[in-house]
Amino acid sequence: MTLPVFDAAAIEEAATSRLVLDSVRDALIAHAEGRTSVPPPLHMDFPEADGDCHVKAGWIAGAADFTVKIATGFYRNAGLGLPSNHGLVCVVSARTGQIRALLDDRGLLTAWRTAAAGALITHAMARPGADTLGVFGTGEQARLQASWLAKLRPLSTVLVHGRTMRRADALCEELNAGGLPARPASAQEAAAADMVMTTTPATAPVLDAAHVSEGAHVTGIGTDMPHKNELPPELFRRARLIATDDHAQCLDHGDFGHAVRAGAVAPDSDIAVGQLLKTPVERPDSAITVADLTGVGALDAALASAVLGRLPL
Repeated sequence: MTLPVFDAAAIEEAATSRLVLDSVRDALIAHAEGRTSVPPPLHMDFPEADGDCHVKAGWIAGAADFTVKIATGFYRNAGLGLPSNHGLVCVVSARTGQIRALLDDRGLLTAWRTAAAGALITHAMARPGADTLGVFGTGEQARLQASWLAKLRPLSTVLVHGRTMRRADALCEELNAGGLPARPASAQEAAAADMVMTTTPATAPVLDAAHVSEGAHVTGIGTDMPHKNELPPELFRRARLIATDDHAQCLDHGDFGHAVRAGAVAPDSDIAVGQLLKTPVERPDSAITVADLTGVGALDAALASAVLGRLPL
């Protein structure tokens, strides 16, 4: 029997934003409740090519399938006319061990589940009336985070800060074309928004904690390897509430871990994002909240299985 292989076009046609959001939300809650099996991720770094690779696996208890995913990010690819992100997902039966399908998604499912996780937790942790978004980064994930958050709440302005004005302008044009009012901004202006999302491969903090406004929420998604760092420890010190997608991962190679090692916060000062999604907590309007997302293999498993269920096997 030939192994089914589905390309990005078939996957994009099968998936809906509702399917992605629901799958990611349910998986984050399952992970917070201890109903997942997620081994530590494998990381490889390719400094000469400004690239990295992640191999993540995950299973949700009771699910028919588990997944093993390869995801790469090569950040000079834009200059070569290539996408920065690639990858594929292998879907395996949790009952027989047989490979059910390969989802040759070129990193699409990783991008979607990352954007959905960021949007879900930002929406859950931000003030109800928060409507300005500061985005650090100008790549695919920056665009997706803004677009997916706009599916959950209205955004009055998206303030984009990038390493070059040319790339910030290009992202703003793309967001404006999609109906989101966006404009380039300085790092200080973007950090002062109601909600802030960092989407970079930075190795040093991209914002100053003093520029984050009282009552703001900040979500960091780019620190997924030990050498990366987007959010300064002082921001965690200022935070009233800190959420992580995986406690151990975020301690090991997330911004939360950097803050703990700097002595800014205690290693047990975080709460699982899935717990907040299941049971929201009240937050004072003046409180600063922070979410550190390093990516959890259970999300890949949930989304890949949901998408495979809509594909012709």
